[in-house]
Amino acid sequence: MLNDSLFNQVIRNVQPAAPCYPGPDQDTQACEYIDSQWTSEAFQASTPIGLSYPTESCPVLNLTAGQQPTQTCTLGDQPVYTVNATSDVRVVVGAIAWAKFHNLRIVIRDTGHDLLRRSTGYGSLQIWIRYLRTKWRGSAFVINGGYTWSDVLEEAARRGVIVVGGGTPSVGCLGGWMQGGGHGPAAHDFGLGADQVLEATVVLADLSVVTASPCRNSDLFFAIRGGGGGTYGIVVSTVVKAHPTSTVVAQQLSFAPLNSTYMPDFMKAVQLIHNAYPYLLDKGFSGYGSWSIASPTPLVYNYNYTLGGDIEENFTTGFTHTVAIFHQTSDRAQSIFAPVLRQLAPFNGRSLFVNVTYSSFPTYAAYYTALSGIESPVGSSAAIGSRLLDRNALTCPRLNETLQILAGTPDQFTSVNLVLVGGGQVARDGADPFSGVNPAWRRSYVHNIVARGWAPGADEATRNAVYSDITNVKVRAMKDLAPNTGAYMNEGDRFDPDYLADFYGRHAAKLSAIKRKYDPDSVFYCPTCIGSDQWQEDSTGRLCRVR
Repeated sequence: MLNDSLFNQVIRNVQPAAPCYPGPDQDTQACEYIDSQWTSEAFQASTPIGLSYPTESCPVLNLTAGQQPTQTCTLGDQPVYTVNATSDVRVVVGAIAWAKFHNLRIVIRDTGHDLLRRSTGYGSLQIWIRYLRTKWRGSAFVINGGYTWSDVLEEAARRGVIVVGGGTPSVGCLGGWMQGGGHGPAAHDFGLGADQVLEATVVLADLSVVTASPCRNSDLFFAIRGGGGGTYGIVVSTVVKAHPTSTVVAQQLSFAPLNSTYMPDFMKAVQLIHNAYPYLLDKGFSGYGSWSIASPTPLVYNYNYTLGGDIEENFTTGFTHTVAIFHQTSDRAQSIFAPVLRQLAPFNGRSLFVNVTYSSFPTYAAYYTALSGIESPVGSSAAIGSRLLDRNALTCPRLNETLQILAGTPDQFTSVNLVLVGGGQVARDGADPFSGVNPAWRRSYVHNIVARGWAPGADEATRNAVYSDITNVKVRAMKDLAPNTGAYMNEGDRFDPDYLADFYGRHAAKLSAIKRKYDPDSVFYCPTCIGSDQWQEDSTGRLCRVR
């Protein structure tokens, strides 16, 4: 009956790794293929309930290596049924109507690239817009349904324009990325993803399909442009800005201690580069970086340095960033960065290996393809938290203490990732009256992410200890360092007790009023989203109102 009423677009969900387990779906050959594809973002996004960061309810097995099941494969917190909304918005409308009639929880999913598990919910009906696609057109791009940034950026390159998209090409264009803010390599120069939206088409809880723009439903327009996805309605189409392309000069900087006795100098250098970021971003640089005192994989690769002989080594303790500047010559870029390199020079060859390279690109597309649009491996679970860091946080004496806490101990294998896109147009767009983006973005330079994982099959106590360390130690330290900012909701701590203030800032009350206006019966729900504080989820995934 459900399938008939929704144009035969209903899928009964099965875990992607189900062929690895005893049961009706068991298939050894299929399991081997799934294992080979498990870390692929494209593979996870192509399945109805594949997740970039899956739970432990049905992990993939390497049967070739003799790995055997130690648990049963269950849906866990995943939806039971998926409505595959392909080329017809009527399917989306029908799915909402069915869920409302039967009092079912709705989950909205695009590519499943979500760190906060907002695309999960056992017992719910999932609406999947991954394949809801039609063509885009014009100098401003009309993007429908489930296109990813790899689709759009390829089209933008052919037209010689820049569209602000994600640093990961397989991220969906219309979902949580855009509606939560959306950072990418071009954001510093042209603004966050949410601020690119000129108009959107939204399916509401009352089954109407409306236009959101500065002139029509302007409060809804405000909400979906940075106020969080999955809670006001289902965005099925957007019109976004296109900008003229630009020449780009990129710098790749990496440094690592020559041996463990030089860890104090390594941490001094990490602090030094953090101190420099407000200056560098104000001068036009932006990009991404990471550092760790004990990375699970090398951070600095196969460089030769001389210290009593030529030695080739991969460093698992190290720092690396790739930053770029638009509309500048290589000489000008090097001149801007020179004061920072002079501060690093005393360490080079004495206690640290330091490597710097510059590259020039004729277009943004050439830069993105070569150095930015990289798919990182997925398919493993982790605990993450983040904080937006302003000038004071990056330059105050307390920064050193915070960096030491974030580094953790070698046995924690903590990674710290730096999103260096603040300032510039991100700051200037704070004057936009239709932007629902967390105001903390407008005064911050660095979106600082800390992450820890655990071994496959780790028990619940181990996982909970990692989550606690992220929330109560590492994120707490960042909050103490930057008490007046907030966090980027799409890469924040899903257990943040202050998520309303941290993810939404002063916009929280206004967004809550918009939620009540357009979805008074709370048809749409997702954890940490606006309105979620009115609900409590039990162990079966059922939602009950908070009394």
